[in-house]
Amino acid sequence: MMNIANMGRKLARSSLLLLTAAMLAGCNAPAGAPAADPPLAGAKIGGPFTLTDQDGKTVRDTDFAGKYRLVYFGYSYCPDICPVDLQKLMRGLSAFEKSDPARGARVAPMFITVDPERDTPAALKAFVSRYHPRLLGLTGTPEQIAVVAKAYVVTYNKVPGSAPDRYLMAHSQLAFLMDPQGKPLALLPLDDPSTDADEGAPGKVAAELAKWVK
Repeated sequence: MMNIANMGRKLARSSLLLLTAAMLAGCNAPAGAPAADPPLAGAKIGGPFTLTDQDGKTVRDTDFAGKYRLVYFGYSYCPDICPVDLQKLMRGLSAFEKSDPARGARVAPMFITVDPERDTPAALKAFVSRYHPRLLGLTGTPEQIAVVAKAYVVTYNKVPGSAPDRYLMAHSQLAFLMDPQGKPLALLPLDDPSTDADEGAPGKVAAELAKWVK
């Protein structure tokens, strides 16, 4: 049986293919555009959403107008991938905040669940508090989650476990940096065999944030 990590990587590869197609479909930059353009410039990624945060409050994409958004999809019951990814991302964000507090404050970090059945606001509140004081945990109805996942070219599916409530979720392993208008800028580094959760990966995340956050 394929393990959950391998299934997650397979979904990530599939999502990257979809993401590449979205970039090609949405790219309208003129010939000879500067090489410094963001990697995801013109990609059809992101869009309107209405979700619920860890405090039970309704949250909309428009609430973040003027803010950069760091967006990661996962679930709180994930045994391995999500905790490691969030550790990398939030340590990177913390390093960026320390080096440049003004720009760091402009980044709104978001964790959007792909498991709304179990990820209630209360479950998310306990989970996101482990990683960063500003990390927003977002859930919603299955329909709301499906809409926002599709907008971000994220795929996911339930994997049966040893009991009905012990299932896993195979999902895309992607972290997006969006601009203050909600347009995609870049993917943040996650699954890099040359880095680990304690050293290289957070540094690469911080460097990527420093490159694009103005």
